[in-house]
Parts: sequence; structure tokens; C-alpha cells
Amino acid sequence: MLLSFRMLLMSLHFMTAGVLGVLLGLCRPFNPDNSRLCARLYALPSRWILGYKLKTEVGPLMDKPQSCVIIANHQSNYDLFVFGNVVPRRTVCIGKKSLKWVPLFGQLFWLAGNVLIDRGNADKARKSMLTTTRTLQQKDTSIWVFPEGTRNLGKELLAFKKGAFQMAITAGVPIVPVCASTYSQHLKLNRWHSADILIRSLPAIPTAGLTLDDMPALMEQCREQMRACIEAMDREVLAGQKQATPTLTDSKGAASNPNV
Repeated sequence: MLLSFRMLLMSLHFMTAGVLGVLLGLCRPFNPDNSRLCARLYALPSRWILGYKLKTEVGPLMDKPQSCVIIANHQSNYDLFVFGNVVPRRTVCIGKKSLKWVPLFGQLFWLAGNVLIDRGNADKARKSMLTTTRTLQQKDTSIWVFPEGTRNLGKELLAFKKGAFQMAITAGVPIVPVCASTYSQHLKLNRWHSADILIRSLPAIPTAGLTLDDMPALMEQCREQMRACIEAMDREVLAGQKQATPTLTDSKGAASNPNV
């Protein structure tokens, strides 16, 4: 019952946020700060609707260089409502071209100045990436990328694709990793408190002086740092849940855990 009610509220919220976002985009089309405002439109009400508790430690992200490439782990479609809480100023996202056909959201995504890439057409994809690289160099704008390239339903990070790192090296801008704890497998939407989620950003990794020959090592460095961060956050979430679990005392005064 609770799950159905939440899905109904989320559907209404998704449409309402889409309308408001499109109106914002029409008032100031392609402004790179539209993405941050639209992300908040989706994310802030969803914290109440979905019933998750969020803790953020994103100092390096909020204090990011003027232009950078932000990379994050991609778990589910709910990432919009989770990461949307921490999108910094003047940050746009890269998405697949098919998103433009999603009613309201697709038009909002385009008007917010985000980059749509046709992954089925290598030539057009390269041209879009070159345009994005020039944006990083000239327009005080950052790019948010999910380097795994697709939703990851497992615990281990998928292999990273090259695009984000190629852009960062070519533009000479830092990379800022942002990690969310593993929540997609533990989201219990039929409970009032559906999940505990941590988001943590890591210090910026400079790319100045690097060449494309350095890209494999850079990709491995970023992936390893993010993997270690996610594992540490998952342990923190589990420890917090264990501390919050009430204990029962049997007739002999011995404490017992009701979940065992």
C-alpha cells in the first residue's frame, strides 16, 4: 500500500517538476545553471516522498574549480532524485539522445543546457564531445558524467568508459569524483524509512600536463578511489543501522538482537 502511494506521488511530482523545469528553461534557455535548479526541483521533494535519509559530505564538490569533470557512480533511475541534492552551480550533464523523447523531462533536459549524445552515431558523438570540451575550456561550466556508461545493479563498479577522461585531459581541467553509497539494492519503498544514503565527494584530481597516453592510469586511479570510498560508506551505513537496531532483553537479563 505504501509503495503504491509513493509511486503515485512520485508520478505527480515528476510531472509537476517537469512543467516547472520547462518553464524555467523557456525563461532562460540553455543557461548552464538551469541544471542545478531543475535537479533540486526533482530531488528535494523526493526525499520526503521516498522516505530516505541522506547525509552529504561534499565540500570538495561545492568548492570545485570553476570548470571540471565530475564523475559519479550510476546505480538506478533514482540517481536523479539522489544526486540532484548536490549538483553544484553551472554544471550540465551528458545524456543519451533518446532522453529528448521523454515527455517534459526530455525538453527540460535540453533547455537546461545539458548535452545529448547520439551513441549510435560515432561521428556525431565525437562532435558533441568536442563541443563539450570547448565548453569546459571557455565557459566556466562543469560536466557531470557517469563513466560506467549505464546503470550498475551490482556492487562492484563497472569498467569506466574513456569519454569523461578524454574531455578532462584535452581541456586540462580537474576531475572531481562523487560517490553514493550502495542504495539501489537496499531501497525499501514499502517502509516509512526506506534507506540510509551517503554521498561523498573526493578531492579534485588534476589533469594539467597529462596526455592521452596517461588516460588508462588516470581512469584506474579514479575508479580505485571511488571503489574504496563506496566500500567505506557502505560499512558506515551498515554500522549505523546496527547501532539503531533496538535490542531486547530476555527473562534472564541477556540482551538479544531481534534480527538474528
